Amino acid sequence: MNQPAKSGKIPELMMGVKNRASLSACKDYADGVYFSVDRFSLRARACDITLDDLNSFVTDVKEQDMNAYLTLNTVIYPDDLPELDEVIDAVASSDVDAVIAWDPAVITKAVDAGLRVHISTQANVSNWQTVNFYASLGASRVVLARELSLEQIKDIRQNTDTELEVFIHGAMCQAISGRCYLSAYILGKSGNCGECSQPCRWGWKLVGEDGSEVDIEGKYLLSARDLCMIEHIPELIDAGVDAFKVEGRLRDTRYTSTVSRCYREALDAYREGTYTQEKAASWKEEMASVFNRGFSTGFYFGVPGPDGMAIERDMNISVIKRQAVGVVTNYYRKQGAAEVKLLETSLEVGDDILIEGKNTYLEQKVKEIRNDDGPVQNAKPGDVVGLAIEGKVRENDRVYKLEVPA
Repeated sequence: MNQPAKSGKIPELMMGVKNRASLSACKDYADGVYFSVDRFSLRARACDITLDDLNSFVTDVKEQDMNAYLTLNTVIYPDDLPELDEVIDAVASSDVDAVIAWDPAVITKAVDAGLRVHISTQANVSNWQTVNFYASLGASRVVLARELSLEQIKDIRQNTDTELEVFIHGAMCQAISGRCYLSAYILGKSGNCGECSQPCRWGWKLVGEDGSEVDIEGKYLLSARDLCMIEHIPELIDAGVDAFKVEGRLRDTRYTSTVSRCYREALDAYREGTYTQEKAASWKEEMASVFNRGFSTGFYFGVPGPDGMAIERDMNISVIKRQAVGVVTNYYRKQGAAEVKLLETSLEVGDDILIEGKNTYLEQKVKEIRNDDGPVQNAKPGDVVGLAIEGKVRENDRVYKLEVPA
């Protein structure tokens, strides 16, 4: 059954991006993107955007009529303060719409520089008085703790005028608001400084105090399912939050494209009064075809139980896998073709492929393959062939085949 058309405010849809390729993947669907430069980010591996490149990247975001939010949400140590000043100065001279932070050093420096500040979920804001406290420091928006229920979010909304943002999709962390020390303790790689090695996704042994070991049959005891709220869009909008946030800056561009499109369609359907649970189930199925660890509703409807854990598999359970094919060695714009060297696996006409690089995102079917003798039906590893291409690609872009494993 369709919902009646809505005239109220639709929350801003924010996607995490790591480079221009992922920006391109969501440009037709998201209202804003959050990203990091090569320092002070909880996603240190997402470092394709450097401080020197900040102005250029933000310009690209603005050209797509999107908002640009920079994350500066790591722990700040004494030795970091001079470099933090350098970053704040660079951000202040850019068109960044806000910085996402929780460390008071970042908050005060950003506010003093005249920047808008959004409080990161790392601050674990869980009540309206804390929201108003951060607002008194100059924050214009607060990203609420992921451990809140929908009813608690409604209570916060009723008691503050500050903008509120919530996560609606993506990886869930075992630790409260991601404040985890497991990676730092085991490997010396601090999750709070952007180097989390995700030991919660490992296989663990359960050992008693007497040294006896419990057989857990290869289960992953600490690995949480991904959050997915596509089936609860009306409840989330009615709660009155201002922005919906999707986690996944380190995931591939196909994830970014598919998830942003599904949530955009869901939000538009709600506005138009055409949102249904049947459509929501279809969108959820589409998102299950890209990287995921299984889905749950997190803490929105209560503390997660066993159904919130991905105990059978540690990582991606998507039915569609990316199989590496080869690399682009040349691009011929006038001919609409790319020269590709096949390195890992074969390719044939009709295959679904993805071409990806720091600045490239292109998904299409293989319509034509050519070698020195003309059109061919397939090619094997070691071959160098020409592919008909439906968009611009670049030398050294990687080519992947999308397939359902047998």
